[in-house]
Amino acid sequence: MTVHPNDPLLPEVKMHVVLPGSPVAARIASSESCIRGKSASFVRHIGVDLAGTPLEGTFRAGQSFGIVVPGFDPKGRPHKVRLYSIASPSYGEDGFGRVISTTCKRTIEEIPDENDPARSDGHPLILGVCSNWLCDRSVGSEINVSGPNGKRFVLPVDTSAHDYLFTATGTGIAPFRGMLHELLVGPPPKSPAHAKWNGPCKSQIHLVMGTPYRTDLLYDSWIRALANEHKNFTYHTVISREPLPQPGHGPHTHHYVATRMEYFRPLLESTRTLIYACGLAGMQVGIFQALAAAGLGSAYLTVHDEISAIAPTEWTTEQIKRRVRPTHRCMLEVY
Repeated sequence: MTVHPNDPLLPEVKMHVVLPGSPVAARIASSESCIRGKSASFVRHIGVDLAGTPLEGTFRAGQSFGIVVPGFDPKGRPHKVRLYSIASPSYGEDGFGRVISTTCKRTIEEIPDENDPARSDGHPLILGVCSNWLCDRSVGSEINVSGPNGKRFVLPVDTSAHDYLFTATGTGIAPFRGMLHELLVGPPPKSPAHAKWNGPCKSQIHLVMGTPYRTDLLYDSWIRALANEHKNFTYHTVISREPLPQPGHGPHTHHYVATRMEYFRPLLESTRTLIYACGLAGMQVGIFQALAAAGLGSAYLTVHDEISAIAPTEWTTEQIKRRVRPTHRCMLEVY
């Protein structure tokens, strides 16, 4: 990976303090809906109390933790660990790092399976094993957890030395909730972290949040309140499936960035800027292509010689996935 003069200095983070094979018992501290009104999706903001475990105080915003569901899969094997992004700041929901949180969407789908005649018509309901189990847990329930996981999708040591473009889809908003809290809100006054906090970050911060419908926006009221309070923070909502005044539907996140590239150009041309993208795999493909097509890719992308002579607008999805890589100024967390 190419090293650039303005690459961020990232903090040292703790990793794999607790392994999935030997998880520790934590407890549900809170569980509440975090969608905006009625929605076809069911998403919950879930707090997890780590007090008294080796995981207490070990997480940073942007990392993830593992949940091990009890029981066995259809083949008789213990359930595998599922990773969930931390939605809390590094000092936790409580200011002491004892309570972390995540943003959990219930997986409810009808998925056909050509190899299983009973499911070939797509009608059988498929329920996500971990997501529904987790959303069903009541406050005080015990869950098995592991972690931390991830070391690059974190804020830099000196947050004021950089400006930020955050892009998210759906529950990809989770790490940005924690990061925004850390950048703009800060720790509770009586917490140990408060003495080290230098006040709200004055850097330019843009959050581009993409959802199918307005009712799917997560933490929307809280984020709008932050944007109203902090003039250096701009909140962009991108709604893809609602009809427009003219025929058609709205854009996806990468389309929004591409069509407003001249607006974002001063931010992206700055040597201070970092890009963080979290959400559905494939979002980065459009963002990479938009950056390269606008002549802004050199700071954020490394392009393989095999496609360097091809116009970015002509790159195929497969070429981008295989031949374009992020630099240290572009952080990805896609799934």
